[in-house]
Amino acid sequence: MIGATLLFILAGIGEIGGGYLIWLWLREGKPFYWGVLGGIALALYGVVATFQTFPTFGRVYAAYRGVFIVLSILWGWGIDGEKPDTLDWVGAGICLIGVMVILLPRS
Repeated sequence: MIGATLLFILAGIGEIGGGYLIWLWLREGKPFYWGVLGGIALALYGVVATFQTFPTFGRVYAAYRGVFIVLSILWGWGIDGEKPDTLDWVGAGICLIGVMVILLPRS
């Protein structure tokens, strides 16, 4: 489970970081190459997700979305300075519970 968690985190950093670089390029006037780097990061995010060992695409991406939500809250706090409130943390916790349920072994 540690390997899966690390892959989810790496994929999340690629997706959020890539999207953020494109945001900065288009919304805040950063140079074009920021957008190119963002596109590369987004492509790498797609590749990293394929390294998961879970058997189905749908479950991997459903579980990843929950991790993505938590990482997005942390990104907003660490990079944008938007401190999460209690409801942010409750929602993030609910998402992580959903991730654990989705990834439960099946017979």
